[in-house]
Amino acid sequence: MRPAAAALAALPLAAACALPPEGTTEADRAAYDAAVASVGCTLAAEADYAPVELQTGLTRQQIMDISRYRVAQERAVRTPEGGVRLTGGPCAPDA
Repeated sequence: MRPAAAALAALPLAAACALPPEGTTEADRAAYDAAVASVGCTLAAEADYAPVELQTGLTRQQIMDISRYRVAQERAVRTPEGGVRLTGGPCAPDA
């Protein structure tokens, strides 16, 4: 596949990522933000995910979906280790 065609093929996926994850509410996403902040604003290992699951009542898949959503919103960034670091909400640099 040519690079331009690959980029165009990825556009619908990028646009879909900007939608809130199906099956989550604004309250779920706010609870996610607070829970991730409580573990240091980064999700990278089991030790990070488990407390977020317990605090929010969300499944691992929902947490991963919200993480992708926050990256698409530019309220989080991917870490070199493959995790996610929140950069918005309670984890904003000026918070």
